[in-house]
Amino acid sequence: MYKIANNVDSKTLCDCIVEGMQENKAKDIVVLDLRDVKSAVTDFFIICSGESTTQVDGINSSVVRFTRKELQERPWHVEGKENSEWILLDYVNVVAHIFHKDARTFYDLEDLWADAPRTDIPNLD
Repeated sequence: MYKIANNVDSKTLCDCIVEGMQENKAKDIVVLDLRDVKSAVTDFFIICSGESTTQVDGINSSVVRFTRKELQERPWHVEGKENSEWILLDYVNVVAHIFHKDARTFYDLEDLWADAPRTDIPNLD
């Protein structure tokens, strides 16, 4: 298992990101464990959906705030904040994908990485 900036393992960071997503009622959270996938460049992909661009942006803010508060971690790179259709938070060993529900269907990352073990996180209502 790889260590990241503050000596936090990737599984702990993954769990923290999921909690941050749940704080803002992200839907259909899926964790893909890529640690044993040879072509993968990260340990985990976390994918979730928001119902609107406003919610996508809110989930992004919640994840960044939660990981900073709980683990003193910040994303190394962020993409997609301009239109909030697909925001990518790159924490190096964990990458979070926050999709507007329509964009998620179009890109279908779960199918692209179907050889990775998958964990579906129940929606909190």
